Amino acid sequence: MSDAPPSPTSKSTRRAVAGLLIVALAGGLWIERSHLAPMLNELQGSSQAAAAKPPVQAKGVPVTLTTARQGEFPLYLDGLGTVQALNTVTVRAQVTGQLIKIGFTQGHMVNKGDLLAQIDPRTYEAALAQASGQLARDQAALKGAQLDLERDAVLVKQKALAQQTQDDQAALVGQDQGTVQADQAAVQAAQVNLAYCRIVSPVTGRAGFRLVDEGNLVQPADAGGIVSIDQVQPISVVFPVAQDQIPAIGKALDAGQAPVLAMAEDGHTILSKGTLSYTNNQVDAATGTISLKATFANEDNALWPGQSVTVRLLLNTLKDVTLISEDAVQHGPDGLFAYVSGDDDKAQMRPIKVAQTGNGQTVVSDGIKPGDKTVTDGAYGVQPGVLLDATINQGTPQQVPPPAGIDTAQTSSTSANPAQAVQAQK
Repeated sequence: MSDAPPSPTSKSTRRAVAGLLIVALAGGLWIERSHLAPMLNELQGSSQAAAAKPPVQAKGVPVTLTTARQGEFPLYLDGLGTVQALNTVTVRAQVTGQLIKIGFTQGHMVNKGDLLAQIDPRTYEAALAQASGQLARDQAALKGAQLDLERDAVLVKQKALAQQTQDDQAALVGQDQGTVQADQAAVQAAQVNLAYCRIVSPVTGRAGFRLVDEGNLVQPADAGGIVSIDQVQPISVVFPVAQDQIPAIGKALDAGQAPVLAMAEDGHTILSKGTLSYTNNQVDAATGTISLKATFANEDNALWPGQSVTVRLLLNTLKDVTLISEDAVQHGPDGLFAYVSGDDDKAQMRPIKVAQTGNGQTVVSDGIKPGDKTVTDGAYGVQPGVLLDATINQGTPQQVPPPAGIDTAQTSSTSANPAQAVQAQK
């Protein structure tokens, strides 16, 4: 049986549905376009505005630059020293007796001639009086013998007295003269012993603790004595240096007074300024060092006997050298180098040769010239040719002031230990 043809009603229904679909699609497109149009216009405007703006420059690597300069660089020899009193005197009794007075304050300064202690003088006053009496008696006897000798001489001339008698009298006068001289010496000894009862300071210095109290019997055989006096103005510092530094030290002494700094253990605080005074007469074979002694005025009592200090001896001063910050020196596989900012603010890597370094600064013998701007901070992010966003460092590293005798114009120089100097490298 064949299929029946579609009815007119079904055809019209399909046409109506198709028309509705077309209308709905057209409406959706209109709605979508109405919403997208402003967005498209905004994007188009933004693109045009962006195209109108100038391009943003790339930021450089942030670094700090310090300018290399020409100046002076003192060469110091560093060591560890021990402060010693210029003179140390142990005050002892020189006569035996009871200590009746202490005349000093422990730990305080005393002047030369000040009373330190008093020994009971009565025994020695009596001894002096006895010696003086003996002297007076023997002087009277001598005078009588001399008068007898004069009379005997007259009688001998008159041949009224034998010559032998005169000779005997002359011998007696000689004996009495000897006795008087002995008595005079006894009086002087008694005077000295009496003076020893008053014990005075032989030097100006600082008194230590008293080692004996009032009321005790003191005598010359006492090992400890009464007190120790340290002469601390001026004061000395003894320090050893390596024997290979002897020629340089000799040159420094030949050039004049060699300035010395005594510094605290932190290596920065200056306690006192002095000069090199003596060198020992031989090298210690066990350590390979020679001892030096420097003298300091110590007017402010900054140095105390037994104190440990860092000593800096000025050996020489390098003149007109190129100085850069120690922070600018970089270590690479081919040696030492520094980053320098070029005229285009881009980094340049410069191989350098270092002659000396210390206390925050470095002497460069090649690779850097005065006026070059070296990178001292931020170098970890720098490569040759990169753009630098630089901040100029207007200051300089902390400097140690020069010792006494160095012109203040040199205060910008830094110190270095020749034994620890950085060797020149390519």
